[in-house]
Amino acid sequence: AGSENEVTQVNRCLDAAKACNVDELCQRLRTEYVSLCIRRLARADSCNRSKCHKALRRFFDRVPPEYTHELLFCPCDDTACAERRRQTIVPACSYEAKDKPNCLAPLDSCRENYVCRSRYAEFQFNCQPSLQSASGCRRESYAACLLAYTGIIGSPITPNYIDNSTSSIAPWCTCNASGNRQDECETFLHLFTNNVCLQNAIQAFGNGTYLSSAVAPSIPPTTQMYKQERNANRAVATLRENILEHLQPTKVAGEERLLRGSTRLSSGTSSPAAPSPWAASPLWMWPLLTPAVLSLSGM
Repeated sequence: AGSENEVTQVNRCLDAAKACNVDELCQRLRTEYVSLCIRRLARADSCNRSKCHKALRRFFDRVPPEYTHELLFCPCDDTACAERRRQTIVPACSYEAKDKPNCLAPLDSCRENYVCRSRYAEFQFNCQPSLQSASGCRRESYAACLLAYTGIIGSPITPNYIDNSTSSIAPWCTCNASGNRQDECETFLHLFTNNVCLQNAIQAFGNGTYLSSAVAPSIPPTTQMYKQERNANRAVATLRENILEHLQPTKVAGEERLLRGSTRLSSGTSSPAAPSPWAASPLWMWPLLTPAVLSLSGM
């Protein structure tokens, strides 16, 4: 028996699971995705990843962050806790595979799917790192970054903890043999593996300060981080260009002029406000514009 002075160690990951079990919605949708993700297909030693991913998206979309975030970002001091956290999304079905593909494969698959494409854009936007920000996030919002991160779980680019000894996160892929798309591949991968905004957001959630942006970065600036911020700025610029491609040909020139006049993400200076490019967009374009994308026009 322990002494009277012995302090019982708090396991927030275990507490998160207990809290979910007493909430009807959380318990029901968690049971649903776990049962689908662990179920093996008849005459096959594999699961139905499509159904598993769909159930995961339903869980993270419908269950409040007070439950989902505690399950996914609970702080751990030992491997048992970290393994429970890593197993949250049933990685054997939703994340892992026999071999690791090149990251360009899931990325291209994501770009071909409207839901994944829009959620990935939101993740890029809300978790964009910044070396000039005290929090490490350009948008100064850890909560927005964590919410955007959970939004891509259950997609072709689903990320997860890579082991039970660290808090390192990555999608299940590598950038080996990327050919002339090596930079593109590394830009994507580093949004997870070398993202000071995402890493600080997870750490801040663990110590209870994630709702406050006035937190100094836990990771000192490096050459890789400078390169990452530059690539993140390019990613948002590319996002704007991709949206322009969907506009009616007769309006493209005008829309391009409006975008060039708007404030650039990579610039720390202000410029005269430009009219919103979305105001002149055809009605059929509006369903393609997520809240995160729409807010680009005001930057």
